[in-house]
Amino acid sequence: MSAHGHVDLGHTVAGWTGTTLALLGFTGAGVAVCAAWPPGILVGLAVVVLAGVVTWLLHLAGWGKPSGPRPESEWDWRTRDAAAHAGHADCLGCRAGGPRRAVAAARPRAAAPLPAAGEGA
Repeated sequence: MSAHGHVDLGHTVAGWTGTTLALLGFTGAGVAVCAAWPPGILVGLAVVVLAGVVTWLLHLAGWGKPSGPRPESEWDWRTRDAAAHAGHADCLGCRAGGPRRAVAAARPRAAAPLPAAGEGA
């Protein structure tokens, strides 16, 4: 059992990719600051912006996750969300994806059952 209990922490391809790109961008910008190289700072910050865009696009493609807990069968970070093409309920990223996703995202989705406290190994 982890320190967070038996819960879904939302590890996804979109999350890992975006985090890695953002870390690389911030690291590059920090090195450029230390080297006093202004173009490098801009390149590093551009990679950080790119990280946000790539994460959002991966989320829309189904490699992210909807808000809230997921069923335990979908906890693996490599699990693609088959319902993402219609949008997730209460998801700002899906609503920003266009009017078709905003209408589809207005549908409520079923909540995943959570284990009771102290349950699980």
